[in-house]
Amino acid sequence: MTTTEPALETPAEAAARAARIGDEHGVLPTEQVTAFIADQLAQTDVDGKSVCIVVPDGTRTCPLPMLVKAVHGALHGRVTRMTTLIALGTHQPMSEKALAAHLGYEAGRLEETYPGMTVVNHEWWDESTFANLGTIPASRLAELSEGRLTMDVPVLLNRAVVEHDIALVVGPVLPHEVVGISGGNKYFFPGVAGQDIIDVSHWIGALITSAEIIGTTAITPVRALINEGASLVPAEKLAFCVVGEAGSLDLHSISFGDTISSWASAAEVCAATHVHHLDDPVSRVISLIPEMYEDIWTGAKGFYKLEPVVADGGEVILYAPHITEISTSHPEILDIGYHCRDYFVKQWDRFKHVHWGTLAHSTHLRGAGTYDADTGEERLRVKVTLATRIPEEQCRRANLGYVDPDSIDVAAEAEGGTFVVPNAGEVLFRLR
Repeated sequence: MTTTEPALETPAEAAARAARIGDEHGVLPTEQVTAFIADQLAQTDVDGKSVCIVVPDGTRTCPLPMLVKAVHGALHGRVTRMTTLIALGTHQPMSEKALAAHLGYEAGRLEETYPGMTVVNHEWWDESTFANLGTIPASRLAELSEGRLTMDVPVLLNRAVVEHDIALVVGPVLPHEVVGISGGNKYFFPGVAGQDIIDVSHWIGALITSAEIIGTTAITPVRALINEGASLVPAEKLAFCVVGEAGSLDLHSISFGDTISSWASAAEVCAATHVHHLDDPVSRVISLIPEMYEDIWTGAKGFYKLEPVVADGGEVILYAPHITEISTSHPEILDIGYHCRDYFVKQWDRFKHVHWGTLAHSTHLRGAGTYDADTGEERLRVKVTLATRIPEEQCRRANLGYVDPDSIDVAAEAEGGTFVVPNAGEVLFRLR
């Protein structure tokens, strides 16, 4: 995998354009973060303009109530209107109760905490949600994807972004299995985008493979594609990109600038704080999946982030007694199951009609492997086992292992040499 075209700005050059406080050493006091937000927005031309604030859903960890309150306080009375848009991608919509907890207001009383602000889910299932920004032509996609795909890509985006003067992204930056390092323009694509560009971007990432792309701070082909899509957004694009301390709501850093420079600045910190290195591969892992992941579709991050350190023939157990479903939004995953990349590539006519984002997710959770089209034999490098409340029959149907979570003594496993990872899903592990 190579990086961006030589003539383009490097991530380091972009990062230098952003304002930032904090780094990988220590955490920032809340007062310093809120003052930084106030100062940066005081210097930004927002008066008399409308602002769409794009934030993550509940599958990302960050002190969002504090951040949104600081942003609201700096904008209220200056802007004509404020809409907070939840970047669901294709995740489940958040209920009013969940939104209230997520953003820090009392359910049903949004106006009292955030006067003048509207909050909406990204309704990806409703065609009327989208504005058509144009098309990335096949020739350009071939360049961006380094020849992996050649097709026209319609660029559909939530019309709330298009119908405001400023789109302000507020959220964390983390290692990511599709794009390398999340955040920045990824909040638009796939965060609030239409299905076509979601499918294409995810399938490019799957062709490269999660293990290779995850944690990459360079402009990966997928990052190049979403930046291309973002270039079609008519709104001014700004971002507060934060890097949180793993396992807490404290922040190492916060960066501000356009969505490219602020992302690049935060990605530098993320690479230092959220990539942990081991000296030797491990043969058995228990990933303790936090409750913010409500199904395997999202909880699979507990595998993506560990796959690079697992020995050939090893096993990753996703321990999540709270999870009862493979996917709340994508039941088709049960029809195709979880397989390696080559399983789909070598049987493309059989699978090309399935949403490519679903195929990509399948490969991400199954990891590296090979498929022999002549014999129909699939060989997978790592065993993936679910310790959840999903019935054993469903696990086997999805081509995953099963173990009763009640049979696992996590403390004893750790004492016995199993690599146990608490709060799995956000920190990436790599071999040194």
